[in-house]
Amino acid sequence: MSGRLPAVAVLLALVHSADAQTACHSPQQPRQIAQLLFGRNIGDRLGVSAAEWARFVDREISPRFPDGLTVLDAAGEWRDTIRKTIVHEPSKVVEIVLPGRDDDGERLGAIAEAYKRRYHQQSVGIVIREACVSF
Repeated sequence: MSGRLPAVAVLLALVHSADAQTACHSPQQPRQIAQLLFGRNIGDRLGVSAAEWARFVDREISPRFPDGLTVLDAAGEWRDTIRKTIVHEPSKVVEIVLPGRDDDGERLGAIAEAYKRRYHQQSVGIVIREACVSF
């Protein structure tokens, strides 16, 4: 995935309390949902196998968010500004209902940095949104 998501954007999104932003009807509660967007290509070929992805989830994501998460297969698309082309690649989307801890942003950032470093990625997208949730 091209470009860099400034850490400031992630932290600013987490500063706004879900309680102040979202009015939910019982039994739902206001929470923040994080989406992490992972491209699986390294260069122009698939570089992150299913087994490598599973190990990454087990070692980097689940320990940081042990209460649960959802992994979705996706078809990613981004503009490579260096080559001036549109790149299509198999991707993963991870959704996490954030627990509302002070270090949620740091833990998300650590996941993104680990993936970029390990799989030579330009970026990992992080999207934070407000939602009403119940389990």
